[in-house]
Amino acid sequence: MSREAHGSGEPPLRYQVPINQWDEADRPREKLMRRGPSALSDAELIALIFGSGTRTKQGSISAVQLGQALLRAYGSLYALAQRDLKELTRVAGVGPAKAVQLVAAFEIGRRVEAQRPGRRVQVRTPADVAACYGPLLRDLKREVFKIVLLNTANYIIADYTISEGGLAASIVEPRAVFQRAILDNAAGIICLHNHPSGNPEPSAEDIRITRQLVEAGRLLGIPVHDHIIIAGTTYTSLAERGLMG
Repeated sequence: MSREAHGSGEPPLRYQVPINQWDEADRPREKLMRRGPSALSDAELIALIFGSGTRTKQGSISAVQLGQALLRAYGSLYALAQRDLKELTRVAGVGPAKAVQLVAAFEIGRRVEAQRPGRRVQVRTPADVAACYGPLLRDLKREVFKIVLLNTANYIIADYTISEGGLAASIVEPRAVFQRAILDNAAGIICLHNHPSGNPEPSAEDIRITRQLVEAGRLLGIPVHDHIIIAGTTYTSLAERGLMG
C-alpha cells in the first residue's frame, strides 16, 4: 500500500488498495475536501500525514487506526508532539519513515506559530519575545541559548543560536554574542534560553552569565535589555525580576 515501505524500516505490504476503495473511516482526504480540516479528528489528521497504513504482527492496520494507536499511547496531540523519533517508533506500525513524517509535521506547526508573516516584530515587552520564540524553544529536550538583535526602534532584525546543551561560561562567550551584534549593526540585544525541566526560575549560573553579558554590553555600547527563560508555556524575564545587575 505504501511506496515508502521499502527501505524505511516498515514491513512492506503485498498489495496496494486505491484510496477511493478504502472504507469511509479510512478516507480522511475526501472528508477534508468536502468539509474542511476542522471536521477531521486528530487521528484522521495524523492519517493524512502518514498517507497509508501498514502491517504489524497482528495484521494490517489503516492510517486512521495507526493515528488512534498513537493517541492512545501518548494521550493527546500535544503529548505526541513532545516525543522523539525513538519514542514514536515504539508504537506498533510506526517505523522510522512514519516517525520522521510526524516529527516534521509538528516542527512545521511550531515554526508557523513562531512566525509572523507580513510584518516586522517590534519588542515592547518580554511577552512579545516569548510569543515569538516560545513555540520554537519550549519543547526542546536540551538547553539552547539564543540572542535576538534589535534596531534603534526595538524591531527584531535577526536572531542567532549561540550554544546548545547548557549555559556554562565556556559555552556562552561574550565574544560570540557581541560579534553577531556588531556585524549586524544591532542597537540592543535580548538573550533567551529554554529550561527543558519546565521550571522557569533562573539558576545562579543564569544570573551570573546574564550580568557578565550586561557588563560587556556596557563597555561596547550595545545594551543587553533582558534575558528571558522559556519553560513550557511560561517564561521568566530577568529584567522584570530586577536580576540584570
